[in-house]
Amino acid sequence: MAEEHGLGFFERYLTVWVGLSMVLALILGFTFPGITKSFEAFEVSGYSIPVVILLFMMIYPIMVQTPFQKIIRAGKAAKPIITTLALNWGVKPFLKAGLAWLFFAVIWARFLTPQMTSELIGGMILLGIAPCTAMVLVWSYLSKGNMGHTIVTTAINSFSMLIFYAPLAIILLPLANVPGAEVSVPFGKVAFGVLAYIGGPLVAGYFTRKVLMDKKGVEWFEQFTEKLHYVSVVALLVTIVVIVSPHSGTILEQPLIVLLIAIPLLIQFLIMFIISYWTAKKVGLPYEDAAPTAQIATSNHFEVAIAMSVTIFGIESYATLAAVTGLLIEVPVMLIIVQICLKTQGWFPKIKREEPTETPS
Repeated sequence: MAEEHGLGFFERYLTVWVGLSMVLALILGFTFPGITKSFEAFEVSGYSIPVVILLFMMIYPIMVQTPFQKIIRAGKAAKPIITTLALNWGVKPFLKAGLAWLFFAVIWARFLTPQMTSELIGGMILLGIAPCTAMVLVWSYLSKGNMGHTIVTTAINSFSMLIFYAPLAIILLPLANVPGAEVSVPFGKVAFGVLAYIGGPLVAGYFTRKVLMDKKGVEWFEQFTEKLHYVSVVALLVTIVVIVSPHSGTILEQPLIVLLIAIPLLIQFLIMFIISYWTAKKVGLPYEDAAPTAQIATSNHFEVAIAMSVTIFGIESYATLAAVTGLLIEVPVMLIIVQICLKTQGWFPKIKREEPTETPS
């Protein structure tokens, strides 16, 4: 059964709903700081339990709709995996660090103190060396990308953090006058994230798909999954509220600094997307692989970046503000990138993938 899905009215105007969710998050967090702080009160390996549940609900419907054969086949395709990893670890960290230094140490220097400059550069670097995991599955799904490739590459990306995170911190954090050698690999956080955001939804989605198709048949299953994607979208909107609202005070109290952070972040996202999308085309990837390749290389793992910013610089630091601002900028930017991908499918070679028809046992 082919993996086909269209964008309904709700998804087409998702940028509007995301914007409203961010406004709601800022209002809620500023008005009821005690309530929103409770979102972070219960944690496992540094992850907020409400966020873990919401991200599971965001990803699980996508896994239900993804044939397991597609994931196995994607794991055997070396070119898209190598391309994605090369962009993630060989280009993005250095691009983000370079732009951070250019803007905060040169262009914005007269507006900042030396401590602010150091912390802001540090926060941008910590964003750049933390590749995205959970949310990129939603971007890929909305772009009609190859979910098998997205799942496989996201899992490999997460584990590769254990190898590349600390060395890149050692190389790049001195730009922020911070000894990179002080950074340790967040092993527990990475491992739990892989389990919660990839492993758990993948296993649950596989068995849900198998049981429903066996007992109800393919036709019933297709009708069931037609509306299932709304669960992912609603979970995304609620996740934004839960993640952003505890930081609303910090954001609203320093709007000028947030703007100074947002400009280089926006430039970095756009440059990285252009480089990644162009590279995917040059190496001959079909659109279904090119879209998630560029999206994975463009986005970031905010849970890790925020946690490391708090650990190294402190919760009230400008580094942490930079990591939080990254989330505010990335979500609407990635939605725009989704639309760009959908409108440029014709730029890439068309490759028809033959998939075995799934029938109930």
